[in-house]
Amino acid sequence: MARVIFGNHSSVIVPRKDRDSIRKFYCDVLGGEITKAEDERDFLRLGENFIGFLYGDVADVSEFLRTARSMWLEIKSDNVEEMTRQILESGLVRKLEVPDPHLYLQAPGGQCLRLVGINEDLSFYEGVGVDPNVAKIKEGESKGFNQSKKYKR
Repeated sequence: MARVIFGNHSSVIVPRKDRDSIRKFYCDVLGGEITKAEDERDFLRLGENFIGFLYGDVADVSEFLRTARSMWLEIKSDNVEEMTRQILESGLVRKLEVPDPHLYLQAPGGQCLRLVGINEDLSFYEGVGVDPNVAKIKEGESKGFNQSKKYKR
């Protein structure tokens, strides 16, 4: 049987109007680096991973895009407390209220991210290990958890 793995190159189509805030968040706040910039896209490196932002005329008209029911990408930090502070104080993100001990947020352009520690035991998210918040997570899912809090811009 063929295998599939997650790669370290991602792409996302985002509203053109969000280009400046995307650059500010991913570079100034998270410490990423633009490796190539073109009229309609940016290539950005964050650690050993790359993300391509393709800018277009896409509307942000769906409440679904601002909920915890979206798919999220995981970002890791060697100092979660400091990075959480930097992210929230940037005023560029929307904090997603997810009943989980990690920070979940929506970055400029709509990407949903979960911040975890580089050396953190994440076996729970691999389907092994026990997490004391399982009941709260299930309770949140059953209630259609979609509350979000937008931070200052």
